Amino acid sequence: MPLFKSITVNSQTAVKIWHIEESFEDLLQPLNLKAQSESRVIGMKSELHQRGFLSVRHLLHLFGYTDQDLFYDDMGKPHLKDGKYISITHSFEFSGVIVSNKPVGIDIEKQRPKIARITKKFVGYETDYLDAHSDSYVRKLTVIWAIKESLYKLFATPGMLFKSHFLVIPFMLTHGNTTAWIDYNSKKHRYDTAFLEFEGFTCAYIIPE
Repeated sequence: MPLFKSITVNSQTAVKIWHIEESFEDLLQPLNLKAQSESRVIGMKSELHQRGFLSVRHLLHLFGYTDQDLFYDDMGKPHLKDGKYISITHSFEFSGVIVSNKPVGIDIEKQRPKIARITKKFVGYETDYLDAHSDSYVRKLTVIWAIKESLYKLFATPGMLFKSHFLVIPFMLTHGNTTAWIDYNSKKHRYDTAFLEFEGFTCAYIIPE
């Protein structure tokens, strides 16, 4: 079943995750894409990205939307014509969509040891509680990256840096949630976040207030 998981976050917010098992042709066939989307997907060099793009349109359908209901602003941030908020992600064979009546962000990342090589790019405050020798180090780094990516998608503001402006409060992998802060331009914003792990992947998303 391609719909891998459906999560009711609250009465106005839901997350749906797709396991991309279908071929490009099978994903494309039932869809009615607008010309811009069709041109975009055909122009993608990677079939993996093509299938990710199309699987997101299938998730839209499960939310009651079509490709015609989705558009992007100049920052590349997705929007829905009915005014609801949406965030989109895909990584390898998984894609995800969150829809809410308030601003949201979502990210899916594959858990890979090489993330440890780029910690200086996105880990600042979190160094105080991370243990580089722990068996769960890569998993925790992936959670932190996914949460910060979700926050960035929510704000979509040029100049924001993962390391300097986003903070993830200490968390337990077994709890599946934590708090994160954005400290930018002398303003601080607090967000509740949630995360889950499955088949070597991590998904994180912002829980709207």
